[in-house]
Amino acid sequence: MWLPYFSQYVERELVQFLGARPWNYKNDLCMTGAALLAEATGEETWNRVIADSGKRLLKEDGSVEGWKEGEHNIDKVSFGKSLALLRNLTGEERYAQGVRKAYAFLDHYPRTVTGNFWHKDIYPNQVWLDGLYMAMPFYAGCLTENGEDRWDDIVDQFQSAHDLLWDEKKKLYIHGCDVSRQADWADPETGRSPAVWLRAEGWYLMALADVYELAVEHTPRAGELKELLGRALDGILPYQDERSHMFLQVVDCPDTEGNYPETSGSAMVAYALMKGARLGMVEEAYGRKGSQVLDGIRDAYLEKEEDGWHLYGICASAGLGPGPDPHNRKDRTGTPEYYVSEAQMRDNQHGTAACMMAVSEQIRRNGR
Repeated sequence: MWLPYFSQYVERELVQFLGARPWNYKNDLCMTGAALLAEATGEETWNRVIADSGKRLLKEDGSVEGWKEGEHNIDKVSFGKSLALLRNLTGEERYAQGVRKAYAFLDHYPRTVTGNFWHKDIYPNQVWLDGLYMAMPFYAGCLTENGEDRWDDIVDQFQSAHDLLWDEKKKLYIHGCDVSRQADWADPETGRSPAVWLRAEGWYLMALADVYELAVEHTPRAGELKELLGRALDGILPYQDERSHMFLQVVDCPDTEGNYPETSGSAMVAYALMKGARLGMVEEAYGRKGSQVLDGIRDAYLEKEEDGWHLYGICASAGLGPGPDPHNRKDRTGTPEYYVSEAQMRDNQHGTAACMMAVSEQIRRNGR
């Protein structure tokens, strides 16, 4: 069921998304999913998807779509992941130049007083869990390729994010923290946003697993990432929905009206559970749990209809504060009610790509 859906998706839905708007981090997630499926299945079809999509990222004049000189936006650092995949597939120098430029962004990227890359210029001094995934796996990949020893910076940022966002009582991570305490949604004492958003947790868990895979051969501090992942998975697993085996959009608020098992974040947790088990970060039982979560998504939300396969239960978008769009939204308050109010969108890249990644781990587990 999954592979036919993904094949249809890259031929139909993904092409439409790529043509409708400039390149964004959701496309990077799709490229990562395709690359992992290529590794897991041995089928070159998935690499062709990446190569065919590359023209949407790199323009004819060699510039990268969506990059603005002097802009600080951690989501756009994520473009480096796709550029690296394209460089490795094609060997073309123009992609290698893009990777080097994306990496150079980090040398002068603004940081909070805690040492973390801040989220965006429009969200200064803010640390969001999302940003750990946008930057750290790419950062770690560059260190590995260049033979650089800056691993302390990466691990320190994970540890700082933990200190800022871990709720010891809930055993869960809060979505974001404004270190300056200036944002309307920020707690005046802690700077934290009010609630636990599933996909934010998912970004963080995937970042831990992906960075550990690279760091373990280069720094003894990789053990700290292993510890953080184990603690986070132990924290979120008790909140698993008994019926669907998934996790709720607002993880710890089952009584909030409209709360629902959400696809993208559940797939991210499934990926971290299975990959963490494969890498020896957690015990094998966690891998079986991850496979169960992925099967729950399939049973709940993957449907065959007259026009083909579709995936449901995906939060289209969510964030904190007014947003980058021109509407200057006032509703992104970070409350449980806010996250539940955000629209769901079938076949949204967040959900499909995260499932591609999780399915790649399930295929590895099944020995294919």
